[in-house]
Amino acid sequence: MSKEDKNTNKPNKPGEEFNWNRVFKIVLGWSAILIGFFLIMVYTKGSDAQSSQISFNEFQTLIRENKVKSATVRKSNNNYEFDGTLVSPQNFQVAGRTITTDKINVFLPYTNLSNDVIAEWEKAGINFTIEKDEGSWFEPLIGILPWILIIAFWIFIMRRMSQNAGGGTRGIFSFGKAKPKMLSESSVKVTFKDVAGADEAKQELSEIIEFLKTPQKFQKLGGKIPKGVLLLGPPGTGKTLLARAVAGEAGVPFFSISGADFVEMFVGVGASRVRDLFEQGKKSAPCIIFIDEIDAVGRHRGAGLGGGHDEREQTLNQLLIEMDGFEQNNGVIVIASTNRPDILDPALLRPGRFDRQVVVDRPDVKGREGILKVHTRKIPLAKDVKLEIIAKGTPGFSGADLANLVNEAALLAARRNSDMVTMRDMDDAKDKVLMGTERRSIVISEREKKTTAYHEAGHVIVAKMIPEADPVHKVTIIPRGRALGVTSYLPIDEKHTYSKEYLEAMIAYLFGGRAAEKLIFNEYTTGASNDIERATGIARKMVCEFGMSEKLGPLKYGDKQEEVFLGKEIHQNKNHSDATQILIDEEIKKIIQNGLERAEKILSENKDKLDALSMALLERETLDSEEIDAVLRGETLPPIEKPINESSQPENKMKESGKQTKDGEDFAPGDVALAN
Repeated sequence: MSKEDKNTNKPNKPGEEFNWNRVFKIVLGWSAILIGFFLIMVYTKGSDAQSSQISFNEFQTLIRENKVKSATVRKSNNNYEFDGTLVSPQNFQVAGRTITTDKINVFLPYTNLSNDVIAEWEKAGINFTIEKDEGSWFEPLIGILPWILIIAFWIFIMRRMSQNAGGGTRGIFSFGKAKPKMLSESSVKVTFKDVAGADEAKQELSEIIEFLKTPQKFQKLGGKIPKGVLLLGPPGTGKTLLARAVAGEAGVPFFSISGADFVEMFVGVGASRVRDLFEQGKKSAPCIIFIDEIDAVGRHRGAGLGGGHDEREQTLNQLLIEMDGFEQNNGVIVIASTNRPDILDPALLRPGRFDRQVVVDRPDVKGREGILKVHTRKIPLAKDVKLEIIAKGTPGFSGADLANLVNEAALLAARRNSDMVTMRDMDDAKDKVLMGTERRSIVISEREKKTTAYHEAGHVIVAKMIPEADPVHKVTIIPRGRALGVTSYLPIDEKHTYSKEYLEAMIAYLFGGRAAEKLIFNEYTTGASNDIERATGIARKMVCEFGMSEKLGPLKYGDKQEEVFLGKEIHQNKNHSDATQILIDEEIKKIIQNGLERAEKILSENKDKLDALSMALLERETLDSEEIDAVLRGETLPPIEKPINESSQPENKMKESGKQTKDGEDFAPGDVALAN
């Protein structure tokens, strides 16, 4: 990095940021010093005040009675001040009270000390000295010294504030300066080798990096450097990681700042920081500016609760001008990321500002395998670990989910005192991420446990008997997360579109739990509330959005009205008649009823399999796909092998205590079965 770059980055060091706590500490420190100084002065005056101020007549009496031992005489204006020490303490009346002291003070009504007065003092045996008039300049200095100290203190404070953030024209108002983090090649350890599952995004960004390194290669063909790259994608897909990799690969100054850093309580601060940010970028050009979560300042203008002149809109306007205004920012490339591209202002998305929009989507099977390889490079893996199998069993996982899975597997292996991460640790970590953490310490009554077993078995049987349904990955009646039992499904192939048959199959196996409860116990529980909610949502979308109703046809009913400023749906506009609404409700109810009847029919025809699977669940608590298939074939499962390092002591202890969980005490309605 050049010397100029270092100087450019110097104002942005954390140690030089404006710190109100530091200012308050300085103020309090100097205040304490001033208060101490005044106390010393008061004390000194107080010490002098121990002398009793007496009248001239009393003074003459003491002289005649030879009671004055020594004295210091000082000239004070037009008279003399006599500070004497008595031979012995005497009683004096001062301000209505009696004071006993051997110190006296009196002002003598003499303009000059005559020889007669001096002779009288010598005759009385007083050892006195006459001081010259030297205090005339010192006393005024003592009087103005506190004011000098106060003025000097405030000059010091103002100079320190003006030097904040490396100085500048704004001085004390330096909160208008941007404080981006400047990353160098040495400070960033992430490169494109650490990024997997986003090949298209890496290619786009690699081209920009190459443009910065060798611009003449593109300029000779008339190509211009792109001004902005917008990274779009769901949370956890690696947008910020890609930006860090760009910083590691670029070899040019890289400024990183969050969208929220522009907005504060002061109007105009955001716009000022945008200007300052691009000024810093111009000084270090060619460079890259990375704005994380740009939706904090890039929301659609002209809507919402803030009016047309709020702070956020001013910041966005300034950002638009800096990216593509009259003044060109040559060599400054802006990379921004967001997971809310739908709420961004159209002026921000046009070519010339963000020339490229790179979608960073959830990885496919190959991408997931690559991500797992990246995250397991520093983790000792056992020979039985097959990353390709884990990748196939984690559809829909983002990069952050896979990183969390690997980390959970490492923690589980450490908890089991293992030296290596095994396939069993990976499977358990996957189940933990998919279904939630096991809660074995919760005590469940036998009745509730049996109901949960039949509920989950109902989901499994219905899903197994419908060809269009997703394969069942695992079923458990061990409480996980907020649920008393969980059935998880893993699709064989990556799905991007869903057929009507698939959605109807999903509704059917969602009602498998409710149908099983009705068939076996002839009752309904709150455990199916989550299933009903999900099934109703699917049916409503089938009718109103997907056009899968024969009566209503391929029409969209109900436009979502979103408040851009809030970034969420606040109401739904009814763009159809009341008669159509009745038809919509009837069609939704028809789809739901068909799914429920389909589930009830399947379970009544396979009641023996339902009983067998429920008994196996009550015995083993958790069954994987192979064990489920074995039970449905009528085979006997092998005996349970308990791991050496694990035990179910918490559960046993709770059972022995005889405590029972009250209905609805720890679980919200619908927590008994979550069909994921």
